[in-house]
Formats: sequence, C-alpha cells, structure tokens
Amino acid sequence: MSPNMAILLSILAVSTASILIRLTEAPPLAIATWRLALSTLILLPFFLMQNGVKKLQLIEQRDLISLLGIGIVLAIHFATWISSLRYTSVASSVILVHIDPIFVAIVSHFVFKERITPRQSLGIAVALIGAAVIAIGDLGVGDENLIGDALSLIGSIALGIYILAGRRLRQRLDLTTYVTPVYAVSSVILALSALILDVPLTGYNARTIIMFGIIALVPMIFGHTVYNWALRWVSAPLVSISLLGEPVGASILAVIVLSEKPLALTIIGGAITLIGILICVYSSGKNK
Repeated sequence: MSPNMAILLSILAVSTASILIRLTEAPPLAIATWRLALSTLILLPFFLMQNGVKKLQLIEQRDLISLLGIGIVLAIHFATWISSLRYTSVASSVILVHIDPIFVAIVSHFVFKERITPRQSLGIAVALIGAAVIAIGDLGVGDENLIGDALSLIGSIALGIYILAGRRLRQRLDLTTYVTPVYAVSSVILALSALILDVPLTGYNARTIIMFGIIALVPMIFGHTVYNWALRWVSAPLVSISLLGEPVGASILAVIVLSEKPLALTIIGGAITLIGILICVYSSGKNK
C-alpha cells in the first residue's frame, strides 16, 4: 500500500472513533482502557517478532523515561477526549481536540526555541477565534456542553504534547518499538485510574466487548498506528490537509449515524478553526 493510500485509510478509520464510542454502552474510562489494552495486544506479536524487547534494552535510560511519560500523556488524552463525548456534540469535540497543532507551536516556541513565524501566529489567532465561536454556541445549549468542550481542549493539549515528544523519539525508534510500549503504559495508567475511581472494567455484555475490539482495531490500529507509519513518507502539504479529515469525517458520520446535527455556530466556528489549523500546520511544514 502506498503512503498516500495509507493516509486516506487512516483518516477514514479514525473518523469512526467518536461514533463508535457514542454507540458503546460503557463508561469513558473503560472504553479508553480497553482501546489501549487491546491495541497493545494486537501489536505485541509484531513487537516481539521485530526484537522489540532487545531494542528497548539498548536504548538510553532517558528514552525509556520518555516512553513512560508519553504513555501517561496519551492516557490523559484519551481519558479526557472520550469523556468529552458524553457532554458535548461530536462536531465540537472532534474539532476542539484537533487544535493540538496550536499547542505544539506554542510549546515549541517557548521550550525548544523554535520561533513562531508570522503565518503561524495568524493561524493560532484564527483557530482560537474559531474555538471561541464554538464555545459561544455551546454556551447557549447548557453548562454540560462547556464541560465537554473543556475536556476536549485538555485532550488537545495532551495530544499536542504526545505528538511533540513522540516526533523526537520516533527519530530513534521504529514504529512498533515506539507505539507498543507507549500503548501498554497508557493502558496500565487508564486501568489503574479506573480502579481508583471504581469504574468497572469487566462484566460487560458481548455487544460491548465487541465494540471495544472494533474501537481498538479500526480507529486505533488502522487509524492512529497506520497514520504514524505513513507520515514518514508523505509531503507536508498532504499531512496538513489530512489533519482536517477527522473532524470533517466524524461530523458527517454523526449526522448520518447519530442524527446529530451541529449548531450553526459550531459549523461556523469549526470552519474558522480548521482554517487556522491548516494555516499553522502548513506553515510549520514549509519551514522544516
């Protein structure tokens, strides 16, 4: 399969995540835990066949600590974002969680001294205006929607950190050596959180268990993991455009499957936000 086809497949796969989560009758933390745990089990044979254990033994201690930290951040991302879908619309949730390029640019500016360009500054401003429009629209619906928006934004910050840290670590580790331990750590953190908060991880019916498996296989393996593989070979403009695929695809699926029509302000704010993200990410790609 060509990298471009892989990108298309991954975007289609990841666009189903929010819909599948909405259709799964289980607490968000349980969904997040099983999503990462089953994904780890799916990847484990490939990790072992490629001598993943030996490769981990050879890497520096700071990289091992980084893998641990990235796994924790990924757990925060999925716990908050999946929870957001219980409070706000699919459209608001998936658009706001994809503001992560904005946070990546800001963190890179202050932490890694990768200065924000004028075009990136414009993209950040436009995206934040769009996010504000979405929040204003949700304010008229109720406090729960704003809670969902806030959880989605927290998930976006975590996703930005995950991408930023992973981008640097992936330069030294192959795909399975990187994602398998990260997914494993994330699943353990989520499981421990579920136990502490008394969220049941077992006792679900067959339909729910099947949904757990579908969520792990489709949006996680064919979505996130295939996307991470393909990014190594595709051009920056294609990456930028593909980042907009999930919010658009998920919002369309929400209308078709869930009969959930977004508010007018959500559509307007979403369009503004996606334009800002595209400006910001495309600018980043040109400067690399």
